[in-house]
Amino acid sequence: MDTLEAIRTRRSVRRFSDRPVEAEKLTAVLEAARMAPSWANMQCWRFVVVQDPAMKRRISELSVADSFGTAKGYKSNPSQRALAEAPVVIVACAECNQSGDTRGQQYYMTDVGMAVASLMLTAHAVGLGSVFVGIFDEQQLGSLLGIPAYLSIVGLIPLGYPLGMPESGCVPSRKPLDEIMHYEKWGL
Repeated sequence: MDTLEAIRTRRSVRRFSDRPVEAEKLTAVLEAARMAPSWANMQCWRFVVVQDPAMKRRISELSVADSFGTAKGYKSNPSQRALAEAPVVIVACAECNQSGDTRGQQYYMTDVGMAVASLMLTAHAVGLGSVFVGIFDEQQLGSLLGIPAYLSIVGLIPLGYPLGMPESGCVPSRKPLDEIMHYEKWGL
């Protein structure tokens, strides 16, 4: 699958089969994250790969509803089930002092975001599904996984074989380019 096809056809997956993820596919997605660009090539990202069912269930419990979820009528984060049922959960962290901090802008979120995007696109390219989960109790999750206090947990990525696939040609709604793009200066 070429890059553009992976970008166009990737979807967030929250339901997974119980089929285990092969070690070579897991390594491929982690390699893709490792090769992502970063501020001054500092590579601030760190990952915890969780496959133990009891630990994934506990991680799921630490994923809580927020105002968006509550407003939509969810009693919990809609990705909680994915965290519990996916064969793999990848916890993406950042060593914040290993990234840029210029004019008050911290770049660790951008760095980890690029690594996670590479990871998720590669997962799709090798037949796996994933979704980014950004709602969790960072302190409790860090304690559960033994993550050092100098790391910031940025997100969770459930990973596995999708249970069912979106309809062929099903494309999520996106704004047209002319609504988001400006050339030379704003408004032209």
